[in-house]
Amino acid sequence: MAFVAPQVLGVIVLGVVPFLFVIWYSFNEWRPLTGGMEFIGLDNYSRLFADPTFSASVVASLLFSAGVLILNLVIAISLAVLLNRRMKGITGFRTIFFSPVVVSVVAWSVTWGFLLAPDGGINGALRMLGIDGPNWLADPSTSLISLVVVQVFKGVGMNMVLFLAALQSVPEEIREAAQLDGATPWRSFWAITVPMIAPTILLTGILTTIGSLEVFAPVQLLTGGGPGDSTNVLPFLLYRTAFVSQQFGYASAIGVVLFAIILALTMLQWTTRRKWVHDEV
Repeated sequence: MAFVAPQVLGVIVLGVVPFLFVIWYSFNEWRPLTGGMEFIGLDNYSRLFADPTFSASVVASLLFSAGVLILNLVIAISLAVLLNRRMKGITGFRTIFFSPVVVSVVAWSVTWGFLLAPDGGINGALRMLGIDGPNWLADPSTSLISLVVVQVFKGVGMNMVLFLAALQSVPEEIREAAQLDGATPWRSFWAITVPMIAPTILLTGILTTIGSLEVFAPVQLLTGGGPGDSTNVLPFLLYRTAFVSQQFGYASAIGVVLFAIILALTMLQWTTRRKWVHDEV
């Protein structure tokens, strides 16, 4: 108990207590630089759900999260399958794909800013093929997709490692038995491998969903929430409302709703696990 107490105390002091303050602030109008705090009940929430900017931000966050979740898991599983073999130099390839995870998110975002610039590396490569690339970060039709790609390649290495560990725990005897029964590699993958790594899929799905809904730095550094509200995800809207507009009570309401969305999506994934996860995490 003595070993657990400091961690529990840390969670309470650094997590639970601040969140309770955020809930309290969400029922108040609080502008620290221009006045005091005034209790206004549910007015912030009424204003929030009538605000088209907030609605657009929710849509942007959900689209971003869905794109990151699907691409991340598909690429991570594919890489894990390709790298789950014994061959010379395979460790080097694993290191290369994992390396973005340890790069700071600021450095990663700045690098991608150069690559996605109108005269950057990606459009330069496209011009060599005779293709005029778009302004990736300033076009509403490509800005959110560009951020999804940046986020996916930043975090896919971590999920790849988790899936690689899961694949290596699948007994080889089961795969060999399936091959002897005439199962193709594709059939064996879906009928044997996927069910056996389902707990890892659940874990990575939950963690990826939470991380994607909390994204901030790439948005601030690459698009600033624009063009329009196309990349104005909830964490960035919260930041602008609190630290630019100085509406801390309204920003707190955004934070509470963001927490509720994350909790709801996490619980949705967790409660549906019984339908497809047979060896729970």
